[in-house]
Amino acid sequence: MKMGFLFLFCYLLAFLGYSPVDAAVKKYQFDVQVKNISRICNAKPIVTVNGMFPGPTVYAREGDRVIINVTNHVQYNMSIHWHGLKQYRNGWADGPAYITQCPIQTGQSYLYDFNVTGQRGTLWWHAHILWLRATVYGAIVILPAPGKPYPFPQPYQESNIILGEWWNKDVETAVNQANQLGAPPPMSDAHTINGKPGPLFPCSEKHTFVIEAEAGKTYLLRIINAALNDELFFGIAGHNMTVVEIDAVYTKPFTTKAILLGPGQTTNVLVKTDRSPNRYFMAASPFMDAPVSVDNKTVTAILQYKGVPNTFNTTIELVLQDTNLLTVESHPFHLHGYNFFVVGTGVGNFDPKKDPAKFNLVDPPERNTVGVPTGGWAAIRFRADNPGVWFMHCHLEVHTMWGLKMAFVVENGETPELSVLPPPKDYPSC
Repeated sequence: MKMGFLFLFCYLLAFLGYSPVDAAVKKYQFDVQVKNISRICNAKPIVTVNGMFPGPTVYAREGDRVIINVTNHVQYNMSIHWHGLKQYRNGWADGPAYITQCPIQTGQSYLYDFNVTGQRGTLWWHAHILWLRATVYGAIVILPAPGKPYPFPQPYQESNIILGEWWNKDVETAVNQANQLGAPPPMSDAHTINGKPGPLFPCSEKHTFVIEAEAGKTYLLRIINAALNDELFFGIAGHNMTVVEIDAVYTKPFTTKAILLGPGQTTNVLVKTDRSPNRYFMAASPFMDAPVSVDNKTVTAILQYKGVPNTFNTTIELVLQDTNLLTVESHPFHLHGYNFFVVGTGVGNFDPKKDPAKFNLVDPPERNTVGVPTGGWAAIRFRADNPGVWFMHCHLEVHTMWGLKMAFVVENGETPELSVLPPPKDYPSC
């Protein structure tokens, strides 16, 4: 009888395509520690895991056992939540402080021991006490069990995209002060992609996340919204995305130019690098439909095709389109650091198939500020031969304040004479 049961058990495992020897034990050490980090011209100590911001990625396969020892070296009590893992019969490893566990006190450790059962895809982990998840977070990547392919075309490579927020002030101090005053907590000062705000923010050229991609390939992006308070749109300039998974559940694929993720949500998308080789912005910006303050700043990263020549001296064409979101009106747009040629203007929506044929490429007017007609469009061209970060914005100050602004990042040329000068010795700090 026992032999018959054992045979049946082994047969069912084989039938299901799983063998106990396929499972592995993945062990991690999480040291919660303070590290000094600088973003947008501001340095401060933040709470991290292993000194990383964002923290380390936890990799496992479906069926694996994961053991993570968390040691708390900071002044705050700590707990870690493994967001989206089902934790069958094992709430002891779930992590919310004072719900399923007392927090890990300073100088103490706790061993999170759990099995990854019946799940695969993108999840994430974060602190689950106070507002510490502002900096204590990271990705969880669960690969399919051995021998089980993705239900979509195998990507050439994968990359994690973790959306977050950055406060210049100490977050816990700012929140406590707001609570004492009965006021809402302060807005963040920037959004981030993998901990970096991107080149549209000051002091942030070196704090820009870049994916180097080969042309003609398919990439899987594992996108996580780790922001505390903001729903965020995400898109890639000139590229479509095919959604194949949400919250670690395969979904019927659909193609879109932008996705929206609420805090805590994850989305996997396939991106084909089928555009002309260049550098393309990946961007995230907030959505808000309630009358409350929101950090209305756009974070950018870069999808860079391999082998792209230096962007110095590239010819840029830009079409500025007035919209009717609230009301139509004209906009005087100014570009710092350049003059440009106004090659065309028109009323209504710009038609990319018909209107370029009407461009004046013989004797267009040269300006540094162009008036975009009310309810219409203006097309400009310039040669990016002045390296640096150059602001472009509507010169109606109220519109600039509301976010009608952007910046061009023009990289250095091949010689010192074609490169940005070093900053002055008395260059002011922010």
